[in-house]
Amino acid sequence: MTDLRSHDLDALTGRTGIRVEFYDPAGTRYGFPTFPYLTAPAGLAARRQLRAAGLRPGGHDPVAQILWRHRAQRRVAYLYRLDLAAPKRTATPAQREAIAKALRARRTCRTCQRVKPYYIPRRTGSCLDCTPGGAQ
Repeated sequence: MTDLRSHDLDALTGRTGIRVEFYDPAGTRYGFPTFPYLTAPAGLAARRQLRAAGLRPGGHDPVAQILWRHRAQRRVAYLYRLDLAAPKRTATPAQREAIAKALRARRTCRTCQRVKPYYIPRRTGSCLDCTPGGAQ
């Protein structure tokens, strides 16, 4: 909803519990265009929405925000323009190989040098079979 008039706001707040205090599309109150929860204009998306669409902000600053209350806290989600969003970057084959090596090292026991199907506890540095009192 981008064009909310006063009677629309009254109906909206009565049914959904959306706070009118967070409706500031001009940015006069908060210094940034602000919208209540679930009322973001078309063409804007939060980071999670961008990520779900396979996009990222692309180095651009947010252009608006959504404010809402959760329990006693005020929460914020920044909105980015969809037309300026860039596709998500993918890891190169060398990066994927380095990640695989690092994850394999986390599963390799220092004592018996076996690769386990779980991550080795950092506290002991050895698998549950090699740790005294580990696997019982």
